[in-house]
Amino acid sequence: MNLNEHTLEVKDIYRGRIFRVQQALVRLPNGHKAQRDVVRHGGAVAVLAEPKPGQVVLVRQYRYATGEQLWEIPAGKLEDNESPTECAVRELEEETGFYPRHLQQIYSFYTSPGFTSELLHLFYANDLILGRSCTDADEFLAITTLPLADALTWLKRGNIKDAKTIIALQWAACQQLA
Repeated sequence: MNLNEHTLEVKDIYRGRIFRVQQALVRLPNGHKAQRDVVRHGGAVAVLAEPKPGQVVLVRQYRYATGEQLWEIPAGKLEDNESPTECAVRELEEETGFYPRHLQQIYSFYTSPGFTSELLHLFYANDLILGRSCTDADEFLAITTLPLADALTWLKRGNIKDAKTIIALQWAACQQLA
């Protein structure tokens, strides 16, 4: 059975600095029509950084959309014409001051495919060189390095609510980085 939906019409509803919102009219596989609201996003990266064996770097940041301070792995959006690898190196360095001599892509996944096109590229970095962080003017972070076992305890207690961080920590637990 062909499950594809065919686009009949697309309207831009909003264009912002990070994403745009579109409303589409589609034809469903059964021939009926339906409306789809989509957040178009250029993609992002996230980096699980291991400065020492068995340790991970997390950043705490206030996220306005949630109204909470969240523990996350370093992450950021892709710039125009920037590869995911280049972005991963840039974001890790900007947010934490760490430069990775080893960087491995783990996964690429859609963050919430029911309404957004955002594709997130998850990386693992180790063999790090410490330099200086240089966050964006509107970005305020608290950085911590902790044992992976402690981060996994935070995860089990519900202290980590960010999906990319949960995926990265579960990957690390499966790899036995601890």
